[in-house]
Amino acid sequence: MNDTAQGWGESVRMQREPFVFTGTAREYFGIWIVNILLTLLTLGVYSAWAKVRRMRYFHGSTRLGDASFEYHARPVQILIGRIVALAVIAGYNLALNFFPAASLLLGIVLVAALPYLVMRGLRFRARVTSYRNVRFDFEGGYWGAFLAYVLGGILTWSTLGVLAPLASRWIWSYTLGNLTYGGRPIDCDPRLEKLFGQWWLPAILFAGGIGLFLTGSIALGYVYGPQLAELVGGGGGVGTLTAGILALIYVGLLPLVLLYVTVGLLYHAGSRNVAFEETVIDGQHALASSINRWRYTWIAISNFAATVASLGLLRPWAAVRMAHYLAACTALDTVGSLDEYVDTVEHEGAAVGQEYMDVEGLDFGF
Repeated sequence: MNDTAQGWGESVRMQREPFVFTGTAREYFGIWIVNILLTLLTLGVYSAWAKVRRMRYFHGSTRLGDASFEYHARPVQILIGRIVALAVIAGYNLALNFFPAASLLLGIVLVAALPYLVMRGLRFRARVTSYRNVRFDFEGGYWGAFLAYVLGGILTWSTLGVLAPLASRWIWSYTLGNLTYGGRPIDCDPRLEKLFGQWWLPAILFAGGIGLFLTGSIALGYVYGPQLAELVGGGGGVGTLTAGILALIYVGLLPLVLLYVTVGLLYHAGSRNVAFEETVIDGQHALASSINRWRYTWIAISNFAATVASLGLLRPWAAVRMAHYLAACTALDTVGSLDEYVDTVEHEGAAVGQEYMDVEGLDFGF
């Protein structure tokens, strides 16, 4: 339990309600294969309906206490959102072809629009999700999304990842801290020192991997320079050291990508643990996350490898496997009974739920 939960004292009885995912790969495979076939037959139009079926299955298979989550989006909303997104992308590319001089201006317009699209996407996803007939909502604004997703990205890349924890704090605070459940607030303010505590291991691994790569390149260039120069340069005057670096880039590209993905997954799992541990619902109930970073990384990478090796046929198994693990590592620490709390919210949130039955907004796929 996090600090907030512990702060209620011994007189308050805390209960831990685990999340459980009840779906199976066999069930989801049937949904997945029908979605794929109908999407191909309709040239992609059915993909909106396919997404609704997929999301309803995963929401309905995720249980907390004695109830599961529900997904209420209508396929037409998703289809319209995708048409709008495709039209924007097509218009952007056409404008670049006919007015290349305006590429900088168009890029600025696109970046300026990104926070709005993210904000509307998060709001849409929250409003189409419910638990025990009570809807979630998202109250984040444009400038919060701009800080988290534009400035945060610039800050991360411009510092080579050194200040990634600061960007993570902005993103988690924006995405989780602006949610509400039945009108009740959800707060999330992950502490920076805890995020940096999850950052140093991936950073050391990445720096060590890059150092090993460069050292190997130089050594390879000196030891096998002439042979590598002939191999990569065809005897065209490529220097021995340059030949070594070029050869190792060819050989080492895949390990470098794997290293980047691994450290990214390690950091994401750690930051998720920190953010969830700092998330409090209605000032009293706290989320808990206990992901093992190495286990999560192994599942993600082996899922990808199995999906590629099976030409996509094991994708349902991989998705269900990850959903099982994430649910098993997530829990809700409640003050008193979860049923009693949700009953009060359900009673007060009925009007809120009804109001959101006609969901505003479109899903742009962000």
